[in-house]
This record gives sequence, C-alpha cells and structure tokens, in this order.
Amino acid sequence: MTHPALPTTLWYTRCPVPTATGIAADRHWLADEFAPDGIAVRSLQDAAPGADAVPRSTHYTHAEATLFREGGNVPALWARSRGEPTRLIGLTWIEERQVILVAPGSGIRGAAALRGRRLAVPRHDLPIDFWRAMALRGFEGALASADSGLADASLVEVRAGGPGGQWAAELAALSRGEVDAVYVKGAVAVEAAQRIGAEVALELDELPDRAHRVNNGTPRPITVHQRLLDEHPALVDRFLAVLLRAADWAADQPHEVARILGAETGAGPEGVHGAYRAGSHRALHPDLSEDRLELLTRQAESLYGHGFLPARVDVRAWAAPEPLRRATRTHRATERSTLPSHPSSDL
Repeated sequence: MTHPALPTTLWYTRCPVPTATGIAADRHWLADEFAPDGIAVRSLQDAAPGADAVPRSTHYTHAEATLFREGGNVPALWARSRGEPTRLIGLTWIEERQVILVAPGSGIRGAAALRGRRLAVPRHDLPIDFWRAMALRGFEGALASADSGLADASLVEVRAGGPGGQWAAELAALSRGEVDAVYVKGAVAVEAAQRIGAEVALELDELPDRAHRVNNGTPRPITVHQRLLDEHPALVDRFLAVLLRAADWAADQPHEVARILGAETGAGPEGVHGAYRAGSHRALHPDLSEDRLELLTRQAESLYGHGFLPARVDVRAWAAPEPLRRATRTHRATERSTLPSHPSSDL
C-alpha cells in the first residue's frame, strides 16, 4: 500500500486574538516539532507573496488542504456550509470584552435600554461579512438577556471598511449622532472607544447566561482540512499536542501572554489589559465538550437564519474528536516522561 508523501509545508492561520496557535508560534514550537520531518511550518499572515504562497483568502475559505485554522467561527462555519471539507478538531472559549457602547451623556444603560434604539450594523465588502455578523449577534444576545429581540430595536446600516481601522465607521456614526449604540469587542476596540469618550452601556461578558455571549470568538474553533486528516492523521495529532503544550505554558505566564497578545492584536498594554479578563491566559486549552458544541450549534443556526450561511451546518457531524483525544494522550505521556525523578531516601 502506497502512503501519500508528507507535505513539504504546513500552514497555519489565526485571528489577532488569544490563541494557543499564536503562543506556540511565538515560542517556535510548531517549527521545532516538524523540522525533523523536513516540513516547514508557515504563517498565512506572515508569508511574503510568492509562487509558493497560499492566498490570504484561505483564512476565510479554508481552501488549502495543509492549513490549520484557529479563528472566528463565522468564516469557519461559512466555509463548511459552502461545502469545503473541513473538520472541527477543537473549541476554545475566551472572553474578549464584548461591549455595547453609547455616546457620552446618553444615559443608556443596560440591555433593556436598547429597546427602540438605533443599533449600528456595519456592512463590509467581504465574501463573508463577519463584522456584520458580530454586531448582529452581539445586539441579539444583549436584547435576548432582556427578553427582547432585534425586532424591538431599529437596525441602522453603516458602510464600513474604509480608513480608520476596526470599528471606525460605527464609532464615527455614534459620534455624529446617527446611531445610539455600537457593538465592539477586543483590545483594539477598547482603545478606539477611549479615544472618542464613548461610554459602556452593557458589558456582555458579565451576562450570566453564556448563550447571550455567543459570538464570532465564543466559542472559537480549530479546524483542519479533511484531506490532511485522512492522509496524515499523525500530523494533525502532533499539531494539537503542541497547542496543548502552549496552553499549559501560557497558564503560568500571564506577563508573557500579555506581551504576545500585544503583538498579535496590535494593541498597547492598556488595551490588552482592558479587553481580556484576569485569568484569560489559563483558558487557551481546546476541547469538544457538549457545552461548547451546543453553543456553537446555536451560533450556526442564528447565522443561517440571518443569511450568512448558504446551508445549515450540523456541528456535531462536523466535529472530529479523535485527534484531540490522541493528542491529549500523547501530551500527557510526554509530560510524565519529562517530570524529574525523585529517588526515595533510605530511612
């Protein structure tokens, strides 16, 4: 029986958010793991354009068999719904300070106060407008926590994607008085809100029901192409084992994780500190727990209902739990083998 040749390159892509992939890349552990096999490990974001480069668009489409992706669930679900044969091999849950912002002095506070308000819904010229999806889901979760829905507010479309960076168009509309509330999340958003003096109407991370906090990054999937999983399952297992090692390391390194997050997000220390809760560095371990699968199922159904997905995604059928199980066993065995031995003393 002829086995497929090993790939010469493994690609990875991640969003500019806390990920075990980003930690492992910073520590050079991914490159070190596969170098003995003659396999290069390259970042989709950092690769220079060239004949051998994978198009950046594969971050969204996952149309590359040797790509590992740890990023937002909207593009991942979209790729799967379009028929790309990807598999879900892990899920993380990291609070990223999802916030509803309002103009200074507006007096709008709490989820119930969003009823009847003008809510900013951006529109970008993207194959999958995950920014728009995030805003809709953020407002949807906020209103649901007050036994309301999007129909109880006024959705105002805001053309976005121009100069100024993330959230710029929505925050500008807020400053001009064209909308009453804007959804933002993450370190860059914290800094942008501070620049215009916006006030927090609602901290979604503080809502007690996690279903109201489901969005693009909660939960965040790790996906791989079915072809790589079929042809080289051991490579997938080893990649995941490195991520588990990175998550373990991060749990004891809050300051180093903050440094890496600053580099990943492009935010300063204040933005990173304001966006990520204390203890976030201990939340990078992936799993495929029933709780996270159910929350992702709710996200998939909502995205389909809003028209972001061309077809429904059966999340449980999409999930492939065996690679993470094998990687966990390997990681634990490696940990045990590296523990220092303590010879018993004679009494």
